[in-house]
Amino acid sequence: MSTDRVLAELRDGVLGLTLNRPDKRNALDTPMVDALLAGLERADLDAAVRVVAVRGAGKDFCAGADLAELLRSADQSAADNEAGAMHLGEVFIRMRRLPKPVVAVVHGRALAGGCGLATACDLVVAHADAAFGYPEVRRGFVPAVGMAMLARAVGEQVAFGLVATGRLLTAEEARHAGLVARVFPGASFEQDTAALLGELAGASASALALIKQQLYEIEGRGFEDAIALGAKVNAVARSTPDFKAAVEKFLEK
Repeated sequence: MSTDRVLAELRDGVLGLTLNRPDKRNALDTPMVDALLAGLERADLDAAVRVVAVRGAGKDFCAGADLAELLRSADQSAADNEAGAMHLGEVFIRMRRLPKPVVAVVHGRALAGGCGLATACDLVVAHADAAFGYPEVRRGFVPAVGMAMLARAVGEQVAFGLVATGRLLTAEEARHAGLVARVFPGASFEQDTAALLGELAGASASALALIKQQLYEIEGRGFEDAIALGAKVNAVARSTPDFKAAVEKFLEK
């Protein structure tokens, strides 16, 4: 179901969730976060959804938190503000827990919480003219929740350099840093993105779910423990119908 804040459309297994505040550069406010959570719940429950694609309406992907809403929170208690921050954090957590790929399709600017939203996705594809960054420090603020993904994606030194200076990265710079998986030319951006989403939607759902689960569970494990986890996932993968059907088809050639 679409809302004013997030437009939802399911086509060929791809659930598009489009941030829909183009006049505010898709700034994240409470209703938008609620709508994103609802969209992710739909993706989890609907078997027809194979992939989720998060986009922004208008010229930008997302400029970050709604500053007017953020300013009003300055007079609230620390407990209330922590709960408010965790509300957006829950979007990031649910993206990682969802057993289906979540792809950020970024054009224009992905800044502050908007950059965090993209980084929380499993894969980020960017228009050649896109820009990424965490400029919160310029407003005396901290990208505290987003740093949970940022440090994992780019490493501590690069992460510190980005958040301490607020420097913006071009799409290619973001790819080299590890924030972006692929950069597509502007002329073929939509076609290239559709091809990638179609490839993911056509892949084995069980294999993708296991890949995603293992990838995020490896973090913080020792080498031997990570290998043991891989052996367990390997054993589960061998028992899936997708694996059996694919191997039998291959052997019939």
